[in-house]
Amino acid sequence: MLNNIPKIISPEFMKCMMEMGHADVMVLADANYPGTSHAKHILRMDAVEIPDLLEAILPFFPLDNFVDTPVRLMRNLPEEPVPEIWAQYRALLNKYDFSGGFTEFEFMDRLPFYETSENAYVIVQTGTTARYANIVLQKGVV
Repeated sequence: MLNNIPKIISPEFMKCMMEMGHADVMVLADANYPGTSHAKHILRMDAVEIPDLLEAILPFFPLDNFVDTPVRLMRNLPEEPVPEIWAQYRALLNKYDFSGGFTEFEFMDRLPFYETSENAYVIVQTGTTARYANIVLQKGVV
């Protein structure tokens, strides 16, 4: 046990974040995401919602400020409304991004997003059912 580590962060997940190096990528995936077929390494956190997980990890996870957009989202279709969950992500990133890496999201089409996840250090599959809730975080330096 350690002090001040949120219970939502499992020992395996904390170890994974500790092992990641500068520019490594983590995907926080929603429940519908084909994580197993796209992952080199997958962590299942089916009882967890992405906004809760994001709030728990951002105080520990520096974003890459050597790139323009260390946070990427899967682009919604033009005829669909802007997903409400993105506003939650923006608020959390603005609150907890101590590295100064986050200024704006990069939006990726579905297939390039899948390619990014295939090269990710880890995919964390959650229970989030909101559409377009998948988010990529690129790690920076401490």
